[in-house]
Amino acid sequence: MRQKAVFFHAGCPVCVAAEQQVAEAIDRARFEVEVVHLGEASARIAEARAAGVISVPALVLQEQVFHINFGAALSDLG
Repeated sequence: MRQKAVFFHAGCPVCVAAEQQVAEAIDRARFEVEVVHLGEASARIAEARAAGVISVPALVLQEQVFHINFGAALSDLG
C-alpha cells in the first residue's frame, strides 16, 4: 500500500522549481503524491498549518514536514 505525500506550494518560482525537482523525484511506487497549490486552494491552508507547515514549498511525508528553500511564509497566504 502506498503512503501519502503532500507537496504544498503557492505558485511562486521557487515553489514551481521545487515541485518539478523534489515532488517528481519521489518514488511513485511507494508514495501517492498530491500537489496542493495554496494560492488556488486557500481552504487547505488550515490543513497545511495543522500539519506543521510554516512556509512553502513544503513536503509532508510520513507526518513530517520538510521545508524546501523559502518561497513564502504560510502566514502571508492566509
